[in-house]
Amino acid sequence: MLVKLFGTRCEVAVHDFADLKKSLIHLAGCVTDRKIGSPITDLVLNELVKNKKEIEDIPSYKTQTSKGNIMKSATIFLRDYEGKVIGALCINYDISLLMQFGGEIEEFIKFDDQHTKSENFFTSVQEVIHGMVDQVIDGFRKAPSLMSLEEKVECVRQLEEKGTFLIKGATDYVASVLGVSKFTVYNYLQKIRTINEFQTEELVDN
Repeated sequence: MLVKLFGTRCEVAVHDFADLKKSLIHLAGCVTDRKIGSPITDLVLNELVKNKKEIEDIPSYKTQTSKGNIMKSATIFLRDYEGKVIGALCINYDISLLMQFGGEIEEFIKFDDQHTKSENFFTSVQEVIHGMVDQVIDGFRKAPSLMSLEEKVECVRQLEEKGTFLIKGATDYVASVLGVSKFTVYNYLQKIRTINEFQTEELVDN
């Protein structure tokens, strides 16, 4: 049932510890190339030398076949009514191909950390304006009513830098948030743009 559930890359083995030399009594799937009558594994032997109360199931560990295939394995110990370990149910799943896919997927989902950008996706123009203004205002860590003149100008400068005023209606909203008139915002923008043009001309001249 487990092999049918997980497919041909899965192998399920049942061991009977009555004879460790040929403990493998049932095998479904063929990942390790073993046959009925194969001996117990060294990992199980390492567990069997322990006190029976110390022997615990081993979930999700890495193993490798003689051909070099990597497997994800699990061993569940079977006990009798007295708690004595009498056998084991072992599950091996060949993850070699998944590891290859994993490497390719990791390569695909990797980002260029040098060009990490933040982008929000809005459903309306109002959301765009409100989102950009909120982002800038939050950076000042104070209510707009408590901002100094210089801080309000800096706020407008940052919004200008982000392209906020390219959107029609942005000036009115910014003015309402800062508690000034839209003409005041226009004055801020005029000063900021004049300074930017002057600095650009200086760079060109130099």
